[in-house]
Amino acid sequence: MSALSYAAGPVETPLLDTTIGEALRLAASRWPEGLALASRHQGLRFTWAELDAAVDRTATGLLRLGVRAGDRVGIWAPNCAEWTLIQFATARIGAILVTINPAYRVNEVEYALNKVGCSVLVTAVRFKSSDYLGMLREIGAERLPQLRHTVTIGPDAHEGFLPWHTLDVSPDADALAAAGAGLGPDDAINIQFTSGTTGFPKGATLTHRNILNNGYFTGQTIALSDADRICIPVPLYHCFGMVLGNMAALTSGAAMVYPGEAFDPAAVLQAVEAEGCTALYGVPTMFIAVLGQPALETTDVSTLRTGIMAGSPCPVTVMREVIGRLGMREVTIGYGMTETSPLTTQTARNDPLEERVSTVGRVHPHAEAKIVGPDGQTMPIGQQGEYCSRGYAVMLGYWDDPAKTAEAIDAEGWMHSGDLATMDANGYVRITGRIKDMIIRGGENIYPREIEEFLLTHPHVADAQVFGISDEKFGEEVCAWVISRNGAALEAEHILEHCRGRIAHYKVPRYVRIVESFAMTVTGKAQKFEMRRMMEAELGIAGG
Repeated sequence: MSALSYAAGPVETPLLDTTIGEALRLAASRWPEGLALASRHQGLRFTWAELDAAVDRTATGLLRLGVRAGDRVGIWAPNCAEWTLIQFATARIGAILVTINPAYRVNEVEYALNKVGCSVLVTAVRFKSSDYLGMLREIGAERLPQLRHTVTIGPDAHEGFLPWHTLDVSPDADALAAAGAGLGPDDAINIQFTSGTTGFPKGATLTHRNILNNGYFTGQTIALSDADRICIPVPLYHCFGMVLGNMAALTSGAAMVYPGEAFDPAAVLQAVEAEGCTALYGVPTMFIAVLGQPALETTDVSTLRTGIMAGSPCPVTVMREVIGRLGMREVTIGYGMTETSPLTTQTARNDPLEERVSTVGRVHPHAEAKIVGPDGQTMPIGQQGEYCSRGYAVMLGYWDDPAKTAEAIDAEGWMHSGDLATMDANGYVRITGRIKDMIIRGGENIYPREIEEFLLTHPHVADAQVFGISDEKFGEEVCAWVISRNGAALEAEHILEHCRGRIAHYKVPRYVRIVESFAMTVTGKAQKFEMRRMMEAELGIAGG
């Protein structure tokens, strides 16, 4: 290790040089009778051979709808078996899967579908309080000019939409072979939206090589094999579920276990016991909720040994309970970002507890990491700077946005995270803060600028500042300070009403204050840290 904050991961194990479709064929030949997927809330189970065959049917259905390599196919649904069938089927024929957050509302889904030009959308009928079909009808076909077909998940038919069985057809081996013949590992295969500091979400574009290898090396780090079963309560639309869950299973033979369509701590415990899960994934708030279940005392969780905690820092008390009460003695901490597929650092199964709670581990195989100062120089060991990473996991770029891509990835291929970090002499990375103005609420990354621009669409709002304040349950909560336009009578409830149903629920401010002015610097810039301090004092919250 040099005296500078730079580290390169091991390269002894070669990168997988294959497509996701080919990897599924290999899994079906290696572990044909092994459990591949159990979607417990649906009562659906697939062996690897059965999953491979079901993916062939779904892929043939997509081809019959006119989907070709490079076309964008959206999936807007909570966790379910069909989500995974679409993930693998699009990869098999070279279509680009566009993963859409189930919490998105009208404005957000319309923007996402049009930004990347989705020609086909596969959607749930509804989820929680969201009426997906109602929202799509509200947008209307004329506002989605490139969308040719929308397919609904489930057995029922809905006027103006194609039913799921449209995609569940007899496989056409010749058509599938022709579709797969020209595909390569470096083809774009997935677009995931990540909120932007300038308002609109950006579409991080990832390849087979990106996500297949990231799942593979994550699985290797926690020693996954075909004897393992991964409980995946994290959402599939995000890299955590679809890469660290599904791709890690695909490359190791482990089973994917979905306890429910969304996180439910009781369902997690039931799944662990019933399926004999050996690994459990989640953000810290999920583990806290599972640990808080009275049923834990009478549930058999003795099969658990490992898992991944990511999304926000883990308190040491929680980590001790995860190891002690859940038996996850080999639990690891991961860090990354959507743009890096996602993980670039991870703790090891045998790292000391201190390293597993105070750091995000060391750099992943075939990746590099460095900490840089404001002028781009690599910082000495132990000094804070911006965390940057490079290697196979870095995205191709933001879809149709070369300017934003160039801002994020420098000329030497380094992805700039916007996170402040330090690196110690042993290569362990500690995340110490954020350059960007980001809020992390229960593992969801929220960019205040996006919410501020939305609040400014209210006719009586003159200005808005959005920032995070400490929260015991979620880590951070969203707070908005709002100045009314020309003295208009404006109340907090008006702001909340403006937000509800129009932006995702986790972006809706928990706290709203109508103010006459913001805390400002002498040069006229809003001081969000000062507003945060004032709000936390007012609410009696210990600052974080």
